[in-house]
Amino acid sequence: MKKLVIVGCGRLAEIVADAAINGLLPDYDLVGVYSRTASKAERIVNKMQQHGKACIACATLEKLLELKPDYLVESASPAAMKELALPALRNGTSIVTLSIGALADTAFYQQVKETAKANHTRVYLVSGATGGFDVLRTASLMGNASARFFNEKGPNALKGTAVYDETLQTEQRTVFSGTATEAIELFPTKVNVTVAASLASVGPDQMQVTMQSTPGFVGDTQRVEIKNEQVRAVVDVYSATSEIAGWSVVNTLINITSPIVF
Repeated sequence: MKKLVIVGCGRLAEIVADAAINGLLPDYDLVGVYSRTASKAERIVNKMQQHGKACIACATLEKLLELKPDYLVESASPAAMKELALPALRNGTSIVTLSIGALADTAFYQQVKETAKANHTRVYLVSGATGGFDVLRTASLMGNASARFFNEKGPNALKGTAVYDETLQTEQRTVFSGTATEAIELFPTKVNVTVAASLASVGPDQMQVTMQSTPGFVGDTQRVEIKNEQVRAVVDVYSATSEIAGWSVVNTLINITSPIVF
């Protein structure tokens, strides 16, 4: 059995815990969770214990890593990913991360890459609310590729960001146009999949990103297009909620231990 821990105990973490309870992750033992909101961690622990699963809520990241987990699921934030990545990798713990936006920082990306290699660990970038990383990588390897990413959100999803104002409630508008690197700086928790798609293809500085706000729109549309001289591919995903991101973690964990990998 592989020891599994989770950092960040919101809804996406609950999906992973439920998958463990329901037998979808038979090769893993969820042994610990950590959240800066202790009540959220305790909720997952209580659910696990109700189903006869031993799991503890750790007060600090250091205590979590003392459990010597094989894999750590990060479902907190890019800031959390930057805080935990290097200590976890040095601990011999591979990371399955949703906060891929942290890796748009090229210096940090290089540190993570070198630390993982030195400690025989890996960082798995989950597909989140999009997908098609295989075809993105394949098309980019063929050479002369260009890529662009389109994201549609409702105005309420943009509250608290620099681009929000009340006119978005009644007016459709392009609120951002630029590179994936620029996008993650402006929207640090809202465009992780954009950075993931760019890392799988042309890179954050080359991926062109457009974000549109549509009044009354619920959920997210994520559309990435890549093309070269021989191939044009479009991956277009609509999700009403963020739950697909949690399930993408479950899928990645299954692939890690499966003899047949999709």
